Amino acid sequence: MDRLDDLSLYLAIVDTGSLAAAARRTGRSPPAVTRHLNELERRLGVRLIERNTRRLAVTDAGRRLAEHARSLLADFETAMRDTAGEGASPRGLLRVSAPLMFGRRHITPIVTDYLATYPDVSAEVALSDRPVDLIEEGIDVALRIAPLNDSSLVARRVGTVRRVVVASPAYLARYGSPATPADLAAHRIVLFVNHANTADWRFADTTVRVAARFQVNRAEAAIAAARAGHGLLMVLSYQVASELADGSLIRVLRAFERPAIPVQLVVPTARLMPPRVRTFLDFAVPRLSALSVLDGR
Repeated sequence: MDRLDDLSLYLAIVDTGSLAAAARRTGRSPPAVTRHLNELERRLGVRLIERNTRRLAVTDAGRRLAEHARSLLADFETAMRDTAGEGASPRGLLRVSAPLMFGRRHITPIVTDYLATYPDVSAEVALSDRPVDLIEEGIDVALRIAPLNDSSLVARRVGTVRRVVVASPAYLARYGSPATPADLAAHRIVLFVNHANTADWRFADTTVRVAARFQVNRAEAAIAAARAGHGLLMVLSYQVASELADGSLIRVLRAFERPAIPVQLVVPTARLMPPRVRTFLDFAVPRLSALSVLDGR
């Protein structure tokens, strides 16, 4: 292993916080990563990372090495890109993650348009409603519909959405419209359930646990049930934008809604950003920002 590979593998350990995750990221075995770290510490004569069976902690010496390594590798990557001409022509594999429905409706068309513009780039789009660890899973760009809790990520905000309660005109004509969240106890409920959606419906000043006769883990199926008149449904505003526009669903309890939720494109770091990632952000941000479904009203 040459010295640049030494530094790259060391940064993989620091960035992922796990020897096993660094092994997956670099395509090496966990024992090989452990041996590399032990050898690097032996060669330098300092402890870089304190480790036990539960966690890793970077020492002061380890942090200094990581800072120098990032700078050195950044200079190396710049030199290589300039020599190879990558700075003028993005190339390579772009990996993008997005929530299932939003990704299918809005991210996938943007990615395919981007590929038509940059023929030397290929792309993988991973659509999933579960939280994705960008570093662990090797994702270049992810769309997040949530506040950014991980301060190490870099975000480009493209809009906002809200959690809204909706029902069909037929349902409201038969059962009436709830005046307050407390009225939900007397209503039929369609429940969309995933990691971010539970039976606890949160409003600006209260949380109501709803009881549902029908629940499903796909937004499209829940929306279809609400359109058919089976009950009230809480979803994100972009998910029912077309139904609200054509009147097949009606928004209720609007005065009790919580503040708008940010929608952001996030990348693991602004340092060492490949041209394919930088140009994709420049390509995608204005297109997403122009979407009426992200106006957060």
